[in-house]
Amino acid sequence: MRKSSPEKSPDTKVDNTVPFKRRKGLLTDFDLHLFAEGNYRKAYEKFGAHFCEIDGKAGVSFSVWAPNAEGVSVIGDFNGWQIHSHVMHAVDSSGVWEIFIPDIPLGAPYKYFIESRYHGYSVEKADPFSFAFEMRPKTASVAWDLSGYDWQDDQWMAERKDHNSLDAPISVYEVHLGSWRRRAGSNEWLTYRELAEQLPAYVKDMGFTHVEFLPVTEHPLDMSWGYQTIGYFAATSRFGTPQDFMFLVDALHQAGIGVVLDWVPAHFPRDQHGLAYFDGTHLYEHADPRQGEHRDWGTLIFNYGRNEVQSFLLASALFWLDKYHIDGLRVDAVASMIYLDYSREQGDWIPNRYGGRENIDAIEFIKKFNAAVYEDYPDTLTFAEESTSWPMVSRPTYVGGLGFGLKWNMGWMNDTLAYMKHDPVHRSYHHNQLTFGMMYAHTENFILPFSHDEVVHMKGSMLSKMPGDGWQKFANLRLLYGYMYAYQGKKLLFMGCEFGQGDEWNHDKSLDWYLLEWPFQRGLQEWVRELNQLLRDEPAFYEQDFDHYGFEWIDCDDAPNSVISFIRWPKSPGAKPIVCVCNFTPIPRYDYRVGVPFGGTWLEIKNSDASMYGGSNMGNNGFALAEEWGTHGRPHTLRLTLPPLSVLYFKPVV
Repeated sequence: MRKSSPEKSPDTKVDNTVPFKRRKGLLTDFDLHLFAEGNYRKAYEKFGAHFCEIDGKAGVSFSVWAPNAEGVSVIGDFNGWQIHSHVMHAVDSSGVWEIFIPDIPLGAPYKYFIESRYHGYSVEKADPFSFAFEMRPKTASVAWDLSGYDWQDDQWMAERKDHNSLDAPISVYEVHLGSWRRRAGSNEWLTYRELAEQLPAYVKDMGFTHVEFLPVTEHPLDMSWGYQTIGYFAATSRFGTPQDFMFLVDALHQAGIGVVLDWVPAHFPRDQHGLAYFDGTHLYEHADPRQGEHRDWGTLIFNYGRNEVQSFLLASALFWLDKYHIDGLRVDAVASMIYLDYSREQGDWIPNRYGGRENIDAIEFIKKFNAAVYEDYPDTLTFAEESTSWPMVSRPTYVGGLGFGLKWNMGWMNDTLAYMKHDPVHRSYHHNQLTFGMMYAHTENFILPFSHDEVVHMKGSMLSKMPGDGWQKFANLRLLYGYMYAYQGKKLLFMGCEFGQGDEWNHDKSLDWYLLEWPFQRGLQEWVRELNQLLRDEPAFYEQDFDHYGFEWIDCDDAPNSVISFIRWPKSPGAKPIVCVCNFTPIPRYDYRVGVPFGGTWLEIKNSDASMYGGSNMGNNGFALAEEWGTHGRPHTLRLTLPPLSVLYFKPVV
């Protein structure tokens, strides 16, 4: 903590019992009403530090919510960190404090010095609404102006409703900005602007439609990857200024790529300069540790039943969509929000008013959040990382759902990876792990995630999960991705997984890009590139991702051979269906018969065993003729050669 040089002792009390004339500031009575009501969606326009002009003087208007403070002061370089140099004024009985201070420069560090009514407690706090922070390990907020950036993404913003539509091709590249690439030799981070020179071009070349950034909100600890947020309105200073981050988003938009942010309303860290015990009371968090602590993560849980906390979180979510043109929000750890007994033993949680385990306040907040996002920004998306079978996560609030646009399909991910880890000789005994997911595939709008969570904490890389020798590992991984892209649901892949990163992800260093010197890695990367292109080109692969009409099993019961086959159906008139056949063993299958709905020629449009991807180049010479006799209850039959550990796609000529 920066040491202050107080004019008075820190325990000096400020007398607020005498009525005073309210100082002019940005907040209106209506603003305060909305904030107290839990509906102040644009609280970031008035709360915090704002450069403005009042009574002909240029300066900064400060406002902060601290209802249990006896006194609040603004401290910073501009007043030598003297704790009573600039004493804020209470705004009636709202619990809000404000002050206007002239002649504060852009980039000035500051904090609030809060003297509580209770326990003689006093503390220096960062501004909860600050737009920027000092570089860690320093902890002060920074006075910043978000205006002045000249956005060049008008075309993207006008068209993004088409890119974010549920019947559009969506393939997300998940990125941790601090470790995607680093400077060679020094291992230093790339800045937002340096990333803007490299990331959009790479993502566009690979064919991904969106990027998802692990949290860019300011956080004190690198190894939290951003998930222990301090600054809910601040892009981390690690990589540059707020305008620099705008430049990165703008560059992605100009390349035709959507931007999704990981947003963390489930918990926050205990750091003294943050939200914890903000005004000498448990203001943002629950006081009872059975409600207010995440034991697994060492963090605190928001009090979702408090209206002002709802305003704070609601404003944070909408802020990124407003000021940074963000196209979607992925909400972290939804399950931990909606269950009162999440990761708790019996007796270590407090039931709701009906005696149940559901967190009613959190559920209502989530519904409010989603309703507000889709009302104010209907062309954006919200994603739920929800790991249980909670019903209707991605259904509208007006029919009783939580209101998310998409839900991460954690069940499919876990079952599929568990299946792929089996030695192929044993896969026939676990065939249901492949097929069970279709039993619930249409209950939600699912996105299929192979995310950062699958390649950390001793889980190994995606490549290392695959069984067999080196050739088989890459063949398995190509097969897995081919199966994923043909399966119903949108797609998400963590950085490095697209080229076969060998080691588990390490946030402290760059991905191992040198691996692309090797043919297997280059082949896998090319395979993912072409899968993304095929996803864009073939309506069958995206138009009916959430409709049972979009998927039809041909044969899901061939467990002895560990082979599955299915059809993806398009919706657009004239678009062709795609038949997908997967062989999950290293044994080639000759004269393998697959029933199809049409006769004539079927083109083998993709084969993961092609030599250009690192395969053995076995296949069907690019096509197969459908014979006039039935198999699998269909009138025509393809007689195929199935390469080892492969996926094949076929498309009818007419």
